[in-house]
Amino acid sequence: MKIYRNLAEWETALGTHIGHSDWYTVTQDEVNLFAEATGDHQWIHVDPVRAKDGPFDGTIVHGYFTLSLIPGLVWQVFRVDGIEMSMNYGTDKVRFPAPLPVGARIRAGVELVALEPRAGGVQEVLRVTVEREGGDKPVCVADTVSLLFPATPAVPATPVAPAGTNDVGSRP
Repeated sequence: MKIYRNLAEWETALGTHIGHSDWYTVTQDEVNLFAEATGDHQWIHVDPVRAKDGPFDGTIVHGYFTLSLIPGLVWQVFRVDGIEMSMNYGTDKVRFPAPLPVGARIRAGVELVALEPRAGGVQEVLRVTVEREGGDKPVCVADTVSLLFPATPAVPATPVAPAGTNDVGSRP
């Protein structure tokens, strides 16, 4: 994991590839849980027997499930210290260039493509490319947009003189 000490240091990474996440295997149980949560029970995702004779020779992961894995993968790649809060602001241009077979291993590559000042912080755009091990095309490419709010420096408390002293100090 790359660690940036503050937003100024993070800005020096603009336009560069930051790194890759660890490999992650997507299981049929996870796909089934996603189908339950979203109501998307299309057979190409949840019926391994039928999908074996389908266009992908087995079940494939929902595109939106793949997209939902991005935050957890990205958090393995880098950290920016001095940030009090980061908020998901949305995504720009999401594509699924290739299917993701259930049981495949994936990882995310991260590039910092934009940083723009916003009230109280900055807007960050990351280009995240999710690749399948052994695949010739990415399974997802998305520009994620987040708002970063720097931590406000703690204001030192004004020292209070102990009782019985003046501002010059204690005298016998």
